[in-house]
Amino acid sequence: MTTNESSIDRIIRLVIGIAALVGAFAVGFGSVGGIILAVVGVVMLVTAAVGFCPLYRVFGISTCKVPASR
Repeated sequence: MTTNESSIDRIIRLVIGIAALVGAFAVGFGSVGGIILAVVGVVMLVTAAVGFCPLYRVFGISTCKVPASR
């Protein structure tokens, strides 16, 4: 797995992941909305921590800066 997320992308995912988990706790895990928010939150936090997004790979997207060639 190569990194395909930039630092800004990872920070945005971190903020969205935390907000989604807070929303899941507010709504409650007994509802469908709470479960969806929890799953979205966990996925966002994991991809932010790892720096790799599988969907980016599928669609050929990379927000990571290309290293300068020597």
